[in-house]
Amino acid sequence: MALLTRKRVILIEDEGNNYGTDPTPTGADVVLVRDLSITPQSSDVVNRDVVRPYLGASEQLLANTKVECTFSVELAGSGSSGVAPRYGKALQACGFAEAITDEVSGGGNDTVTYTPVSTGFKSVTIHYNIDGVRHTVVGCRGNFSINASVGEIPSIDFSFTGIYVAPTDTAIPTVTYGDQATPLIFKNGNTSGFSLLSFSGALMNLTMDVGNTLVYRELVGGTKEVLITDRASSGTVSIEAPTLAQKDYFAAALTDTTLGNLAFLHGTTTGNKVQLISSKVDIGDVAYGEADGVAMLEIPYTLVPSAANNEVSLIFT
Repeated sequence: MALLTRKRVILIEDEGNNYGTDPTPTGADVVLVRDLSITPQSSDVVNRDVVRPYLGASEQLLANTKVECTFSVELAGSGSSGVAPRYGKALQACGFAEAITDEVSGGGNDTVTYTPVSTGFKSVTIHYNIDGVRHTVVGCRGNFSINASVGEIPSIDFSFTGIYVAPTDTAIPTVTYGDQATPLIFKNGNTSGFSLLSFSGALMNLTMDVGNTLVYRELVGGTKEVLITDRASSGTVSIEAPTLAQKDYFAAALTDTTLGNLAFLHGTTTGNKVQLISSKVDIGDVAYGEADGVAMLEIPYTLVPSAANNEVSLIFT
């Protein structure tokens, strides 16, 4: 029987304190994704390279077999104030903590905030099912990046590494989608509050990569595990080139002490607002670009913590 690639689903569930143990996700753990891809076996190839009195290849052995899975979600809230988006578990498995704050009593809206951590990393189990063949991937940890361009749906792009489990013939479960609001196009009116080093320029593109270093370890006498061993967050911004009197990013790039903010807010209604905030941004060499005959500035940046784990916040309201 042919397996149809259109009939695919991904379920994601937190492993809690039981790393590498399948918590058995259900249809309520489904995440609405796009650009879904899996490498069901990713191994180190060890060649035997034996010597024989004739030509021909040697056998190969496979070591450190792991699974890699990538997908994107639309940058949108859950649809309800104070409720985490369905993909919140994936954010946490990329080395982020989730905090839900009650602001309603103070006259505001409840918030869900994600900030990076340096210890106590969470993990998830992923069930990837393609038309009745299920790949169970346990002990998953990963990385994500945010990509936003004018005229498109902004996205969070995930890449996970996990421990290999033999696939099984298992029917796709009945799924219940939810906690992922309809996305908005990245454009003027839907997106506001952009600022880079305290200048609110005309923004065209923005990327932000968390920059986790992922290591798969499988030692004799040890356990199979995916580790996050470092983080160096960075990205790029493309804005309409201002005059030097408005903002001199060239000078700012050459001044080691010039660290400033990066922020933008995407969304207009409660439950579907997403804000990225960083207070210490270090920009690199600035270059000119062009769009529609208009000069643009291409500005790379690095997010620098001023204290533990405070280099960036992702806030849902």
